[in-house]
Amino acid sequence: MPSTIDRKKELNHEDIDRIIQMAWEDRTPFEAIEMQFGLPEKEVIVLMRQQMKPSSFAMWRKRTHGRNSKHAAKRSEEVDRFKCTLQRAITYNKISKR
Repeated sequence: MPSTIDRKKELNHEDIDRIIQMAWEDRTPFEAIEMQFGLPEKEVIVLMRQQMKPSSFAMWRKRTHGRNSKHAAKRSEEVDRFKCTLQRAITYNKISKR
């Protein structure tokens, strides 16, 4: 299993940008990030700490810590998707126009 450093070398700028966006989204669980990019929650936290200003990281951790929607196991059984049905298609962190 590659270490965090090895995996980060495989991630391009767009991947890192998308991981940060997914981590900020309230309804996107860490399991979705792991499924798509292979980074478990602890490595997402490390990535966020490295990529963000200390104050932004502290705000993000306060926001996500203990949030049920960020963990698939804590979610209601009625929620069976990673994406909100109202969410628009996102490509390289740019929201598509309707």
